[in-house]
Formats: sequence, structure tokens, C-alpha cells
Amino acid sequence: MLSEAARPYIQASVPVLREQGVTITKTFYKNMFSEHPELTRIFNMGNQASGAQQQSLAAAVFAYADNIDQPEALTPVVSRIVHKHASVGIRAEHYPIVGRHLLGAIQETLGEAATPDLLSAWEEAYGLLANAFIEEERKLYAAAETEPGQLLNMTVQEVQDQSLNVRSFLLTPEAGASLPSFMPGQYISVEALLPDGMRQLRQYSLSDAPGKTHFRISVKREAAGKETPAGRVSNWLHDTVKAGDTLRISPPFGDFTPDTKTTEPIVLLSAGVGVTPMISALNDIAHRHPGRRVIFGHAARSPAFHAHRDELAHAIELMPNLVCTVFYEDVDGDHSGNNWNNHAVTVQSGRMNVSALPEWDVNEIPVYMCGPMPFMQAQWKALVAKGVPASRIHQEVFGPGLLDHLR
Repeated sequence: MLSEAARPYIQASVPVLREQGVTITKTFYKNMFSEHPELTRIFNMGNQASGAQQQSLAAAVFAYADNIDQPEALTPVVSRIVHKHASVGIRAEHYPIVGRHLLGAIQETLGEAATPDLLSAWEEAYGLLANAFIEEERKLYAAAETEPGQLLNMTVQEVQDQSLNVRSFLLTPEAGASLPSFMPGQYISVEALLPDGMRQLRQYSLSDAPGKTHFRISVKREAAGKETPAGRVSNWLHDTVKAGDTLRISPPFGDFTPDTKTTEPIVLLSAGVGVTPMISALNDIAHRHPGRRVIFGHAARSPAFHAHRDELAHAIELMPNLVCTVFYEDVDGDHSGNNWNNHAVTVQSGRMNVSALPEWDVNEIPVYMCGPMPFMQAQWKALVAKGVPASRIHQEVFGPGLLDHLR
């Protein structure tokens, strides 16, 4: 528990962090990577280039300061972060390095305003948070029966195109090795050894049901945007990895896990490559409880960009109580569901609109969603306006958007 002496300094930091948070975190990462370049092999340098990582850390630091007396509000944040940390192999010895450079960045940014008492308070607060992370990550490593950073060798059994920009990779363990168990919605980290010698880790949701002899990931080729570079790892996977190659992966982690074991109704919403954890969940439900009522909504640019479309059609054949609404910004010849050849599918033109989905008991039925951040922000607002309690809405996100509910 934070001491009474430190508490007022942390609370007083909130307006400063609102104003200076990103500056502090940019300074933090610059200084830390300069002194410890080996950490660039763990951190996502694509997010560094786009600024997403700096914004994410700034949001987390601000949320911690703003909720210092409400630790329960941070529970989902801590859970999401420790799963991500475990997937990239964060170790207990990394925390003193981070703490030293974070305090140094606060002092460098705030100058004389960073008094010894303020820095002492943040050193105490950071120590408490670091210890909480270390303990939770220790539990995750133990449950996964792995050591921090330990990776598994997997053979690429098959490569399949799922849409114009999504390609899936079927991965099987080495001879004699067992495949770790996982829950639908979880992800693995994939190691990429890039041509310039840089080593990077990226997280991809497992896109098939558990209980098979393989893992499957489905990767969107990330093209360059107006202000963001092309995804180095996704393009490397698309362009160079082929059947017979070896990929090294982490055990599965992640706390976004739709309940596929119950027979109660469920709503699954996705957009773009966010369909991957939903297809994993749907395939598992189809195997376990094909009679379960499932409302499945998906948004894509067009049918040609709709990944795992064939599997969704197959699930519809197996599940009499599955109803599906797809939203295409460009229907591209797919009108009124004719190309689906099934009355259980409704095709809508435009972006997802929750009012176009079948009705459900908003107070009882959980909603799970995954997709680009703007999609989830828009659907969150629409669902809440529809009367869905926030506690019933679950989303897969890592970054500043995870903290929206704390603002």
C-alpha cells in the first residue's frame, strides 16, 4: 500500500501527466534504448515508430496516478499488461531498468518541479506496481510451465490465403513435442528475425479451435499508412515464410477468452482481422454446443477482404441457432446474402450498426468484440447506448484504448 507521505505527491502528478505524459515516455524510451539496446529485441519497435507505445505507457502511468485509491479499477489493465509481458518474456530483472529510466525521464522533463519528495513518491509507487506485475507474471509462467522468454520451435505445415490481405499459417510442434493447451481468444508471440538482423516479437490470435494437432494464426499484411510505416513483421511473414519453415513462438497467453463451454447465448462482434479470435471461439462452440444461440456480427471492407468467410459459412451449416450479420463497405456483388446461400446471413452495406443486429437480452448476454481501435470505440458507445451494461462488454485491445473506461 502506498504510504500516506507519498500519496499527495502521486495525486498531484495527475494534471502534470495529462500534459507531459507523452513527452516523459518518449524521453524514457529514448534513454532506455540508448543504454540498453538489447531491449529493442523485446519491445515492439513498430509501435515505437508510430508513437503507439509512448501513448500506451503515458496512458497507463496517468491511469495509475489517477486511480491510486481505486486499485480495483486497474485490475483489468494489470491483467492485460501482464499477459502481454509474459508473451514477450519480460523478466523480474527488467523492472529496475525501467524504473530507473522512468524516474530519470520524469526528472528530465519536469526539471526543478521534480523535487526529491516527488521522485521519492514515484519511486515508491513504481516499486509497488512493479512487484504486483512480477508476482502476476510469475504465476502466468508457472501455469504455462515455461521460463520467461522461452520459445517453442514450430514447423509451418501449410500457408493459406484467407482474404486479399490475410494469410494463415498452420504450425505443428517438433516431433515428440506436445502442443500447449489454450483457450479461444488467446494469442501467441511469433519471433521474426528480419533481414537487417533485428529480432522482433509480434502477437497473433490463435484462429482455430483448441484440441487440434496444430496452431493456426491469421496475419493481415499491414500496408504503409499516411503517417505509419508498413508492418515489417506482417510483410516478412507474408513474403518469406513458407511451408516447411520453422517459426519460434511463445506459449499462448491472453485474458480475452469468450466462454465457449456454456450453452448460454453469446454475441461475437468483429471487424477486419479482428475476426480471428471470434472464428476460434465459433469453431469451438460449433464442436462443443452446435445448438447454442450465437449472434455473430462482422464488418469488412468487402467480401474479398472478409477473412475466414468459408469457415463462417460452414459454422452456419452446423449451427441452427447461429445468426450472422455481415457489413461490407463495398458489397462487391454480394447483395442480400445471395452469395451465402443461407437465410441465416444478412448482408448490410456500410459499417457495422448494432441496431441492424438481431435483438438480445442486453442485461444478461455477454458481448465480445475485436477489431481496429476506432471500430471498438464506436461499437462500445453504440452498445452502451443500446443499454448493454459495460460489465457485459469485453474487448481485445492492448494500448491506450484499454484505459478508456478510466477517463
